[in-house]
Parts: sequence; C-alpha cells; structure tokens
Amino acid sequence: MYKGKKVVVVLPAYNAELTLEKTFSEIPMDLVDEVVLCDDNSKDRTVEKAHSLGIRHIIRHVNNKGYGGNQKSLYNHAIKLDGDIVIMLHPDYQYTPLLIPAMVNIIGEGLYDVVLGSRILGNGALRGGMPMYKYIANRFLTFFQNLLAGHKLSEYHTGYRAFSREVLQALPLEKNSDDFVFDNQMLAQIIYAKFGIAEITCPTKYFEEASSINFSRSVKYGLGVLGVSAQLFLQRYGLASYGYLKGVKKK
Repeated sequence: MYKGKKVVVVLPAYNAELTLEKTFSEIPMDLVDEVVLCDDNSKDRTVEKAHSLGIRHIIRHVNNKGYGGNQKSLYNHAIKLDGDIVIMLHPDYQYTPLLIPAMVNIIGEGLYDVVLGSRILGNGALRGGMPMYKYIANRFLTFFQNLLAGHKLSEYHTGYRAFSREVLQALPLEKNSDDFVFDNQMLAQIIYAKFGIAEITCPTKYFEEASSINFSRSVKYGLGVLGVSAQLFLQRYGLASYGYLKGVKKK
C-alpha cells in the first residue's frame, strides 16, 4: 500500500509467455498489493506461465475480445479488489515496471489523477528502437490531438498508465471500443472530465518478442484516433454528442 491506498497492477496479456516473467520480476511487490493478468485467448502458454509465477488473479477470455476488451475486464476486476491506485502495464516488457513507485507517488499524494509514461519526453522512443515511421506518426497524431482536445501532452499513445480509483469510476469504459482506439477514447473521457494528467519520462524497448500492430492496423488506428479527437472537439463546444463522452462524470 501507499499511505493506506491499495495499489493494483493490471497486465493486459496476449501471447506474452516469453516476456511475462521478466516484466513480473521487476514489479516492486513491496509497494504493489495485487497483480491482475487478463489473457485475451493467447495462442501460447501465457496463462500457464502466469500460474507458475504465482499471479493470483488471472482472468481468461475464452474468445479474443481485443485490447480494449482486455482492459475493460482488468479495470472492473481492479475496482472489485478495492484498488485505489491502478497501473496498467504491458507484460511484453516494452515499458519498465521500475517506474511504478514514481507513478504511485504522484497519484497517492493527490498531485494528479492520471499518470502517463511518455516515450517521447527525453527522446526515449528512438533510442529504444521505435521505428521511424511510428515515431513520425506518433508526433503527427499527437499534434492534432492536442489541437483538437485543447490539451497539451507529449504522447497520447503510450501503453503505460496509472489511474486513481475516482477516475476509473467516473468513466463509462464499457461504451468504448474493444480495439486499440480504446486508449484514446479513455484519454478523451479523462480530458472531458477535467481530471489532471501528469507525464513522466519512460524508456521503451522494441524487440522481436514485444507486441506490435502491423502497418494496416496502424493506419486503422491512426484514423480512429483522429476521429476520437474530432468527436471530443465537437462535444466540448456543444456541436454534437457522443455516448461514451456524454456518460462521463465530470470532476
């Protein structure tokens, strides 16, 4: 716990057998109370590996529900466990678990409601092997997202995020997509609700076993991101109404 607040780490897993142990071994269990893994119908032995590591809370999707569907299951379970601070960490070891104490501290002290691990701050993305086309797309999308959202973040596309319990309970996450655009819909909801967002510099690692989406999926994701940003802009100015934003409980 952190000052009486329960800390839960959630792991959205898909074919993470080869990287799960390394990720799990770096989670600071002197601070983290519970670890929850959701396996999205992996084709490898991710679940067996999780059991062997002693992970107590394992959710297994019989059918693949997608990256967003995976997170929905995880956040619902974290709330049921009475998590006060919930950190979403990919088990593919692209993001270091060693930043968990810093993220917990920021939320635990009431400084911000959300913390993002940014690969862009400090130029960590390119040093960590992010492909140049992905880096350029990241910067292009982030520029337009900031413009339309009326916000200022260095990156909207990180998979390393921490939330207070209040945030998770205020957002109608079930109304979001089950695909990769879930992350951006969630950030749009957070911005619309006026929760405070902090960013910390996060080194990242790109390697063969790390998860990634192919070029066609990346294009689909990019178009979806622009659509979400446009929807947030229209909703902010009362020009349209979207269900996943309309159901947000503002701070």
